[in-house]
Amino acid sequence: MTIAIATQMTERTITVRYFAWVRERTGRSDDVISLPAHVVTIAELMSLLAARGEGYAEAFKHPPSIRVARDRVHVQQSAEIGTAREIGFFPPVTGG
Repeated sequence: MTIAIATQMTERTITVRYFAWVRERTGRSDDVISLPAHVVTIAELMSLLAARGEGYAEAFKHPPSIRVARDRVHVQQSAEIGTAREIGFFPPVTGG
């Protein structure tokens, strides 16, 4: 008896949101991104985005100056994307 096992490749898509000067440089407030399998961390996502064009390259030119939220919770750029539905990029926030 032969048992066939069907595997289904699900496409990982996430919404990426840009705020403040990150939005200004990319020229977009958000994108829906299909993630390649090799993009596991937020830092890898940032590299992928930087390769999308001049505005994106400018926005992600200095990664330490960008803060990140994964599903609206602040995380480090080294964090895995995991099952996140949304990643947000924004500059450091200061009060006054």
